[in-house]
Amino acid sequence: MNVLLLGPQGSGKGTQAKRIEAEYGIPHIATGDMLRAAIEEGTELGERVKPILESGQLVPDELMIDLIRERLGQPDAERGFILDGFPRTSPQADALDEMLDDIGRRLSIVFEFQLPDDIARERLVRRAELEGRPDDTPDVIDRRLELYHELTEPLVEHYRLQGNLIGIHGDRPVKEVFAEIQQALEQAAARS
Repeated sequence: MNVLLLGPQGSGKGTQAKRIEAEYGIPHIATGDMLRAAIEEGTELGERVKPILESGQLVPDELMIDLIRERLGQPDAERGFILDGFPRTSPQADALDEMLDDIGRRLSIVFEFQLPDDIARERLVRRAELEGRPDDTPDVIDRRLELYHELTEPLVEHYRLQGNLIGIHGDRPVKEVFAEIQQALEQAAARS
């Protein structure tokens, strides 16, 4: 089961990915976490992406595709994966499709988490306070939401045309959202 999560920051993608990972035993591949870990570890990649992330901009596509390709090659991803945080632009979606094709895989299902901006903003400010995340300042949050609407939202149509998109209303209790996700995953598994 190869799952992609789309949606604005704060829509609950990470929370639901952890539940899918626990329930189905497939790894949650959160590109943002991978990048933050590289920064924390002071790796060459971390040094390259730190100023990009701090300004709220997007990391170059080739770098992200290489990072994901390498991660999908690890043994725990053989039975499937949950990709969260990538793609964020149409060229990235095309590059991801091409890379998945190269390695003989395809996305089983794409969940689009839908959430109004004001609720996303509220959740992100709360998360910044709880986790002390320096990339979640009000200005950066607004910039990231703008970028989501401008660059990422068009991907909804990209995946709708592929026939594997499921809309999820993220403004509900975690258990309700997960119940809807489980139902869609079971239907997708039955079809494959």
